[in-house]
Amino acid sequence: MTAVTDIEPTWLAPSYYLDADSPEVAAFAAEALGPSGTAASTTPTDKAIKLFYAVRDGFRYDPYGMDPRPEAFRASHVAGLDTAWCVTKSVLLTAAARNQGIPARLGFADVRNHLSSEKLLERLGTDLFIWHGYSELLLDGRWFKLSTAFNVELCERFGVKTLDFDGTDDALMHPFDTAGNRHMEYVNQRGSFDDLPYEQIVADFAELYPEWGSAPERASAESAGDTAFSAEG
Repeated sequence: MTAVTDIEPTWLAPSYYLDADSPEVAAFAAEALGPSGTAASTTPTDKAIKLFYAVRDGFRYDPYGMDPRPEAFRASHVAGLDTAWCVTKSVLLTAAARNQGIPARLGFADVRNHLSSEKLLERLGTDLFIWHGYSELLLDGRWFKLSTAFNVELCERFGVKTLDFDGTDDALMHPFDTAGNRHMEYVNQRGSFDDLPYEQIVADFAELYPEWGSAPERASAESAGDTAFSAEG
């Protein structure tokens, strides 16, 4: 694997969605890293590991909470929430990494057999989840792909393996659950992006998931009624 030696400015710069310079993102990163996070001996990899777990487990995964408003996708907005989904979690991790001087960008893929419930599949009308988001962090000359979508409690509830990151390998969805059943299949890689391709995501969602974002009150009610993803579960 060829090491990446040239750092593109866009991998570190704040953007509208990856507003790494916002007070909210800075506060989130500081809390995630803790008192020792700013020590001179703390490496970018050490910081990345702490940020990964803070995003993974600090926000309960809620696939019903796909707010279509542009401002709902901003990292500064996500930092103040209790729940999030794969795209918004990835936005926050990517922005927090940039806040700490770690080159970062967004990655996307279409996946099948995503962690889901009958209610969610009925709502979406398909088992294909397009624009599944993850973060890409550049550490020691190598890009790492990190998915923070599923918090540990949710994984335990569904019997799937948690995704862990120790700075040595990617953290992408497992193809099988703990019982050996098919869990996740990456069917299409959409590539890497320096900022969130919001317009394309929203357009594609509207085409494949016609009811997405059309009735937030109904989505909120369905989220509360789907015990697979509810806080009480």
